Amino acid sequence: MDIKQTLRSLTEQIGVSGDEFSASCAALELLREYAPDAEIDAFGNVTALIKCGRPNAKTLMFDAHIDRIGMIVTYIDDSGFIKAGACGGLDMRTMLAQTVVVHGKKDVYGVISTLPPHVSSDHSKVPEVGELCIDIGMNKEDAEKLVSLGDRITVNSQFRELCGSLVSAPAVDDRSGVCAILAALDMLKEKPIAYDLAVCFTAQEETGERGAKQVAARIEADEAIIVDVSFGTTPDSAAHETAQLGSGAMVGVSAVLDRGMTERLKALADSNGIPFTVEVMPSSTGTNADAISVSRGGVKCCTLSIPIRYMHTPIETVDIRDIEAVAKLICSYAGGEADA
Repeated sequence: MDIKQTLRSLTEQIGVSGDEFSASCAALELLREYAPDAEIDAFGNVTALIKCGRPNAKTLMFDAHIDRIGMIVTYIDDSGFIKAGACGGLDMRTMLAQTVVVHGKKDVYGVISTLPPHVSSDHSKVPEVGELCIDIGMNKEDAEKLVSLGDRITVNSQFRELCGSLVSAPAVDDRSGVCAILAALDMLKEKPIAYDLAVCFTAQEETGERGAKQVAARIEADEAIIVDVSFGTTPDSAAHETAQLGSGAMVGVSAVLDRGMTERLKALADSNGIPFTVEVMPSSTGTNADAISVSRGGVKCCTLSIPIRYMHTPIETVDIRDIEAVAKLICSYAGGEADA
């Protein structure tokens, strides 16, 4: 599988929280190569079960969320300017003067208005999302022909190849996790697996981990590996709270997570020469693991995170080698190497 091209195809889909259908369909098509019976449920979750053929096999769940952050139309004022609310945790520092796409009856391009510094008394103020105005160049009557309340809005960004193995794109959080799981399934095609695999690309993680709660209750997994992104090192970040891009998988440690799974993943990485770092999240992870771990009577969970820069912005940046490292580690675990 070409990881870079798969990530490109996934990040080109819209799929803002609560309206994941386009992204779910793209992921479903890719997943059906490995699980022909994969399906999308009523909530937008993509799920599949791959049987290992062993009697009384445990079920291992792979989860990555399919939704991305964005905005939602809340109001069109008398001058045709659009007001919006947030779907997920937007980095508001990056929003002024952005080009956006309103996904209405057709895609409508607009710009987020900003007050010129020449007439602004406070250059440092970060706006609230409700203070933004989106200019689509139409009066109210014309705007309402194309735009409806509830339509989703995304920043007009695109997939870009940077130097070496780095790429920048919107929705790397968490289409890179989806990509890692698909890559792991591709690696497992010709290998025996020790578990029945429940593959889940879940909806609305960015707005409350809702999809994961539904899927975890239905699947009844014994163990779960949650693949998400975490913080990559930048010049202004704390080194002990981040990981260098290119340093491999980030293996999670947290009160939420099963320490045994963590240690097994670390041992597998060591024995297979897979690069990794350890990510400590003291009380909770901020991922679907927080919901899945307390599903039913409890599910053993661990996180594998992919370090990215500029999280929750239109220029999320990832190293393709880190996605591959996560895929290899998932593959080793699912193949039963952890029990050898």
